[in-house]
Amino acid sequence: MPELPEVETTCRGIAPLVEGRTVTAVIVRDARMRRPVPDSLAEELPSQRIDQVQRRGKYLLLQAQTGVLLIHLGMSGSLRVVPRDLPPRKHDHVDIVFGDSALRYHDPRRFGVVDWFVGPAEEHSLIAPLGIEPLSADFSGTWLHRASRGRRTPIKLFLMDAHTLVGVGNIYASESLFRAGIRPTTPAGRLALARCDSLAQAVKATLLDAIAAGGSTLRDFVGSDGAPGYFQHEAFVYGRAGSPCRHCGTPIRQRTQGQRSTFWCPACQT
Repeated sequence: MPELPEVETTCRGIAPLVEGRTVTAVIVRDARMRRPVPDSLAEELPSQRIDQVQRRGKYLLLQAQTGVLLIHLGMSGSLRVVPRDLPPRKHDHVDIVFGDSALRYHDPRRFGVVDWFVGPAEEHSLIAPLGIEPLSADFSGTWLHRASRGRRTPIKLFLMDAHTLVGVGNIYASESLFRAGIRPTTPAGRLALARCDSLAQAVKATLLDAIAAGGSTLRDFVGSDGAPGYFQHEAFVYGRAGSPCRHCGTPIRQRTQGQRSTFWCPACQT
């Protein structure tokens, strides 16, 4: 599933190509997604200018003049800006047309969301419950220490709870915990302030490194230019079970947490 770095990569890729441009048409080839594409999208979005493209958690928000176009890439979605007359491929479900070009949404599994909302984005039912942004100035060791007090939840699952902290998916939680030297099963509430400081810094650094690498491509993700991400090739622990730790040589271990694979070094992470 595309996580924060992949969505941020997409956001940065499409923003210069659609901001300030006016939608001339909306083509919906298949409205069947996690939430059906609303009929109102094709009726209300044409003739409106896209003023800004932003990311909130794993959601892309295209701010128009009377509302916001909300897009979630689901498990396998991607967005590309293509020539309008480029023949659609299988699973190219939605085009937002800007004259001679189109923002094309591709999603083989159809777990994504393309929704039109009239009103402030923060009031959308999918946006309102989201937690703090990990790349914001508000996210710090002090915030993490305060938010985790009394919590017995393993710290990896705490990091992945979108109601607490948005966008830190499975890969980036494992990698951040390795960089901070914290075992993923440690109860969140047991971390001292100093370790929370280290972890908050590790989360920010991991996400920024992943964005610089264009995100991670494990199966389907490609950026807005069609290129895959490369961060997975730089991983210290994720997907490396049985391989020697890049720091100490100890074999990387794997277990399941919250129905997701967790990877860690038993020597480096305590």
